[in-house]
Amino acid sequence: MRTTAPDFVASDDQRHLCSCCCVPPRLFIGALMVFIGVMTLAVTPSAHAQTINSSVAAKQWAEKMFENRSHDFRAVGRGTKCEYHFELTNLYEQDVHIAGVRSSCGCTTPTITKDTLKTHEKSSIVATFNTSTFVGQKSAVVTVIFDRPAYAEVQLTVSGFIRTDITFEPNEVTFGEIGIGQTAEQDVVITHRGSNDWRITDVRSLCSDLQVRLSSPEISPGIVRYRMKVNVLESMPEGDVRERLTLISNDRNFPTTEMSINGRVRPPLSISPAAMSFGTVQPGATVSKRVLLRGEKPFAVTQVICPDSRFQFDLPEGSKTFHVLNVRFAAGAEPARVGQEIRVVTDMNDGKSVTCVLTGTIAGS
Repeated sequence: MRTTAPDFVASDDQRHLCSCCCVPPRLFIGALMVFIGVMTLAVTPSAHAQTINSSVAAKQWAEKMFENRSHDFRAVGRGTKCEYHFELTNLYEQDVHIAGVRSSCGCTTPTITKDTLKTHEKSSIVATFNTSTFVGQKSAVVTVIFDRPAYAEVQLTVSGFIRTDITFEPNEVTFGEIGIGQTAEQDVVITHRGSNDWRITDVRSLCSDLQVRLSSPEISPGIVRYRMKVNVLESMPEGDVRERLTLISNDRNFPTTEMSINGRVRPPLSISPAAMSFGTVQPGATVSKRVLLRGEKPFAVTQVICPDSRFQFDLPEGSKTFHVLNVRFAAGAEPARVGQEIRVVTDMNDGKSVTCVLTGTIAGS
């Protein structure tokens, strides 16, 4: 078997990842124009949280927390691992509690990553498409139930087509956790059962930080098999990685099949928590809390940028991989709602910094 290792050619939107054993990608422009990639967007929270009151309809306040409320897995192979994270952020001053989730169909199993959210904290409703036990076109409505600060339900929709003629081994590309600037590689075997004329003609993704090397097809009676190497490039940005590869084939009925890629690129510098609430503070009182800073290499904290003088900081001394930053909030005499993003600057990589959102309420507001 001959294995080719082509370079990538980037298109304007979706990336043409593989040129080996493939027809020119221009033959599939029409199909690819409708491709919708899975993106995870990092949204910078507003420093000022909202208040839930009678003027906000129960359904609306809950829906506003979600970035989106529908997802199409498109065509996927039998047994392929398919998950989608419906992300939500608490935009409000009150704590938000997710009481439960339910699905209208056994083809989708929902789970909650974090059920209680303070102001600006994030969670996800993870919808798992059960491709091992269901086949064909499937859809489900996932209902998310909130019981605090007010009762509400939000409906999320999931759909997809589970193919029986294509399988992946392993069932997803999972490269685990790697450091920023590191690379990772995983081998995948793609098997098609049916016509010996079936061919993969292209491999594409919306992510430019992936590479694919596809072998020549191995053909036996009723089976066409490809071996594919998936590489994560050193340019992959930090954070969670949830991407998809789209396999383009010469099957006119089902020209595309999706495969998920998951992992995490560990940031060189992190802060925990990323959002911290001081709760309700009495006028004139002072409350102290701590945030933790971790680095891949020893670093020093050089300054904390915060325009609100009610917040004071004790900068840790020395250069090390772990620092504790003490934060004090001195409440004024007047009732107020407080929300402030701070930036902690270090000597790492010419001033690399991280941010944290601080919130609180001075009693009486």
